[in-house]
Amino acid sequence: MAGHECNAQCEHTTSIDIREDVDKARRSFLKDAVVAGGGALSAGTLGVTLVSSALAQAGVRAADKSNHYHIAASDQTIHWGYFSRSLKPLVEVNSGDFVTIEALTHHAYDDFERMIKGDPGAESVYHWDRQKKNVDRRGAGPMDHKVGAGGGLGVHICTGPVAVRGAEPGDILEVRIIDVRPRPSANPAHAGKAFGSNAAAWWGFQYNDLIEEPKKREVITIYEIDATGERNWARAVYNYRWVPQTDPFGVVHPIIDYPGVPVDHSKVKENHGVLKDVRIPIRPHFGVLGLAPAEADLVNSIPPSYTGGNIDNWRIGKGSTMYYPVSVPGALLSVGDSHASQGDSELCGTAIECSLTGTFQLILHKQATLKGTALADLRYPLLETQDEWVLHGFSFPNYLADLGPNAQSEIFGKSSIDLALRDAFRKMRHFLMTTQRLTEDEAVSLMSVGVDFGVTQVVDGNWGIHAIIRKNLFAAREA
Repeated sequence: MAGHECNAQCEHTTSIDIREDVDKARRSFLKDAVVAGGGALSAGTLGVTLVSSALAQAGVRAADKSNHYHIAASDQTIHWGYFSRSLKPLVEVNSGDFVTIEALTHHAYDDFERMIKGDPGAESVYHWDRQKKNVDRRGAGPMDHKVGAGGGLGVHICTGPVAVRGAEPGDILEVRIIDVRPRPSANPAHAGKAFGSNAAAWWGFQYNDLIEEPKKREVITIYEIDATGERNWARAVYNYRWVPQTDPFGVVHPIIDYPGVPVDHSKVKENHGVLKDVRIPIRPHFGVLGLAPAEADLVNSIPPSYTGGNIDNWRIGKGSTMYYPVSVPGALLSVGDSHASQGDSELCGTAIECSLTGTFQLILHKQATLKGTALADLRYPLLETQDEWVLHGFSFPNYLADLGPNAQSEIFGKSSIDLALRDAFRKMRHFLMTTQRLTEDEAVSLMSVGVDFGVTQVVDGNWGIHAIIRKNLFAAREA
């Protein structure tokens, strides 16, 4: 079903259904935002937007004539652990088209029975026996790496890429997230449920600061989600400590050092009843959503950069919009690292890693049309929600260019919160001075009293700080 274009004869989603879903998504998101904010949104808040009315109307006109594509997840439609400017697009779409994309979590083999069994797409991606593994390369490393092809130097299962017709370096791609839904378990024993895995792993912030024995340990916690959408919280089912696992090719993995290693549950001790009566709010989002960089042919999926990728911001979910600078022809959008929920920092190493299906509308803004608009100087991934703008700062804004030929290895030893905060400050200063026409002194004061800076993640090599500014600060300007 990769690259499939929906039409009136389809038994699943049609273009008419999608337009109805857009309206429902907007209404639902507005309702959710009101509940989360504890009150009604002002008309001024709703009136402030990053994109000019002309650009927004162009997007609506495109939607009226849009096509809708569906890309199923399978071993033929995913690339595991890397972005690449050389990947052949699964489909090429026009600006304004909709794409439904299935994203699989790279942690599904933490519980085969709940997250893989009976699911043809997941089974094709994860298939690995003594003779072969369907997806051999897992990461941007060498194919003869001792832990497995690709070396696990990049871990995320990415569906795509999707090319946008006419996209060129210097353009901006607007990605509207219309809908996000959990992928139900295909095992009849778990009908109506979805599951995710949280790994407190060696790359987590806590790993060298544990106080209980054994102090060097990795722990997997499996969470249950209501796949019907009736329950808006997750609960823990059980946890277990990672013990050395031998993959089907005979390689022993003493730690979680390679994605998709089958976990033999006869060798682990499942501890049920953990986090009893604790409800974790569901915040479905895509940890990895972004475009192919131009600086290298194989790019590790873990560190985020100026074209997006593994930003790991839970706000990149239903109802939000991302803006990305295009660096290669076609833009080449890929989606992965889907999460059911995550807190700011993603401290222990992962979120609730859960397979999701997202529907996106892709709108291309050509460089020639950007002069004088807020998008004219955009050189980083920017998030817009119903009532906020969120800028993403990284330890190194473009680590591939900033760190030179060894960037993909050096980034993991050079990141810091200080560097990421400095980058977020500079981006917010530029944003306020250009989009709101503030002086530098005005921008600096407003950042201290009206902007929230938070830790996006400290586990992705290129550490992240996000800066949030509410649109209603400028509501009076729109009156």
